[in-house]
Amino acid sequence: MILRSSTHPRWFAASAADLQALLSDHLHCERKAAENSLALVWRYPHRGTSVAQLSRLAHEETSHVVQVAALLARHGWTPRADTPNRYARALLAEVRGREPERLLDALLVAAFIEARSHERLMLLARGFGERGDDELARFYGALGDAEERHAETFLELARPLVPEAGFDERLAFFGAREAEILAALPHASRIH
Repeated sequence: MILRSSTHPRWFAASAADLQALLSDHLHCERKAAENSLALVWRYPHRGTSVAQLSRLAHEETSHVVQVAALLARHGWTPRADTPNRYARALLAEVRGREPERLLDALLVAAFIEARSHERLMLLARGFGERGDDELARFYGALGDAEERHAETFLELARPLVPEAGFDERLAFFGAREAEILAALPHASRIH
């Protein structure tokens, strides 16, 4: 794991307090993840095998949107409107403007978002399991496993862009920054 901090134990109770809000936010996070992967394909079509990897990732993220929407529908809910994601916005604000640094940073930001999603979805799986909600525990466990693979894909795509020392330096920068951003955010019915 690339994360430098762990989610506070109070996050589960806060996130599970309004399941419709949590699922709505989750749907929007999955949609944005699919859009981000496709935006990288659009911006960098010359990147060879990354196009196929990012397209498959976008496809899987889109399937997660469908799964979250189906879960909302089973509860008789419609998704709530999307709200600004302060976590992702703060990370994206650190992306440099010149290439290849821009691509490196965009991939690292995506890796950190996916890694944090993995951690939090696994916390949801465990928390709902402890509450006896096996459906939500299985649902979040399965999606959490996918997020871990996605983080690894982004790291794999980022690593060859710069020499190892430059990669490690930027990874450390985003690790520290991500932890700072997370610590400043309130606990709410959100994935991030």
